[in-house]
Amino acid sequence: MASTISAHRLRSSHDEIIEAGEIGDITYLRGEHTEDFFADPNLPGTWRAQGRANGNMGDLAPHIINGTQALAGPIERVLAEIDTVVKERPSSQGMTPVTNDDQAQLMCRFASGALGALYISRTAWGRKMGYAYEIFGTKGSIRFDQEDQNALWLYEGGQNPAREGFRKILTGPHHPDYINFCLGPGHGTGYQDQIIIEAKDFLTAIETGQNIWPSFEDGLYVNQVIEAAWKSHESKSWIKLDDV
Repeated sequence: MASTISAHRLRSSHDEIIEAGEIGDITYLRGEHTEDFFADPNLPGTWRAQGRANGNMGDLAPHIINGTQALAGPIERVLAEIDTVVKERPSSQGMTPVTNDDQAQLMCRFASGALGALYISRTAWGRKMGYAYEIFGTKGSIRFDQEDQNALWLYEGGQNPAREGFRKILTGPHHPDYINFCLGPGHGTGYQDQIIIEAKDFLTAIETGQNIWPSFEDGLYVNQVIEAAWKSHESKSWIKLDDV
């Protein structure tokens, strides 16, 4: 769910800064989707602990991969390590082996030439919705954290050395969709508001017959990245998406 919701906001507002060239050409992206809902080893081994599709790479990874595509374009190749932190969990039959992954790290080379690194985890204590990124460009940088979803931080190069630092930009009526929920800048939208925006876009696509990002093609791309990451983990080598 967070994939289209958070990435929708990125596409409709944050990418305006990138497309306008305000931070120059992207040179590096660091992204994460970290949560702690499975950090406690005493939690029972539910369906989440069984099967590759229900693991961290099938659950959380698609969201940040979708977001990085929106911001930095497609990934060309990956080098990944995937790990199970909690090896077994209690169940009615005793301790049951966990058959899927808890965390992963991906080194990336984007088609644009930019470098990147992604960290995804469902065992990251303290993180509740750690959907976050930093993007560095030739002129500046931006950073965002879904736990502070109504703020974007922008650093513009060439500042007075005595006044250097990130500037906090608060969402307001001048940002897409915000005005439909709140007229006051900085008052903030919520997670549920973003779900409404997502539903509106979906229904608009049906009514008009026109694609609204993300598309099914974008979903296929996300699955290709995930498959490439698994192949990289298994072969201990870089994998090109074209080879998946």
